[in-house]
Amino acid sequence: MFVMVWFCYGAINGHGDSLLDGGMRIANVGQPKPCTSYRVKAYNGFFWGESSMRIGELGKATGVDVETIRFYEKVGLLDAPERLTNGYRSYGKVHLERLSFIRHCRALDITLADITRLVAFMDHPSADCGDINNLIDQQISKVRARLASMQALENQLSTLRSRCDAQHSGLACGILHELVAAAHGEACACHSE
Repeated sequence: MFVMVWFCYGAINGHGDSLLDGGMRIANVGQPKPCTSYRVKAYNGFFWGESSMRIGELGKATGVDVETIRFYEKVGLLDAPERLTNGYRSYGKVHLERLSFIRHCRALDITLADITRLVAFMDHPSADCGDINNLIDQQISKVRARLASMQALENQLSTLRSRCDAQHSGLACGILHELVAAAHGEACACHSE
C-alpha cells in the first residue's frame, strides 16, 4: 500500500536516498516516520491519474475545511483554481500539494505569515535556505517558551492543589480559599514567586 507523507529534512527513503528537500514523496507504509501524524489521503484515485477535483474533494483529501481552503485562496497562499463551465472550482495536483504543504506547516504550529515566507522559498528554489533555517529556529524558540510557560503553570497548579490535602466542605477547602483570596486582590500561594 502506498500513501502520501511528508518527511522531515534528512529522512531516508526506502532506497537509501536522503530526502534533503523535505518534499512530499510516495513511500511504502512503514518507512521513515513523518514529522507529524498528518497524512494526505488518496481520494478516489486522484494521485494515480485524475486531473482535477472539486473543493470538497480537495478538503477531504487534505483534511482541510472548505472555508479554510477559500481563505487560503483569498490571502494568496493557494492559487485560485480554474473554473469549469458550470462555475465549479477545479483543483489539480499543484493545489493538492500546496494545500498539503500548508496543512503540514500548520500541524507544526507555523504561522500563516511564516508559511507565506516558506511558500515564497518554494516558488524560488534557488534562493539561499539560511532564512528558512532562521525561521525554524525562531519557531523552536517559541515552542520552548511555551513549554516553559506550561511548566510554570503546572507548578502553580501543583502549589494550589497542595493547599487541600483531604476532602472538606467547600468552606474549609484550601484551594477555594486561595482562589477567593486572589479574586479579592490578596496574595495567593500559586503566585507567590
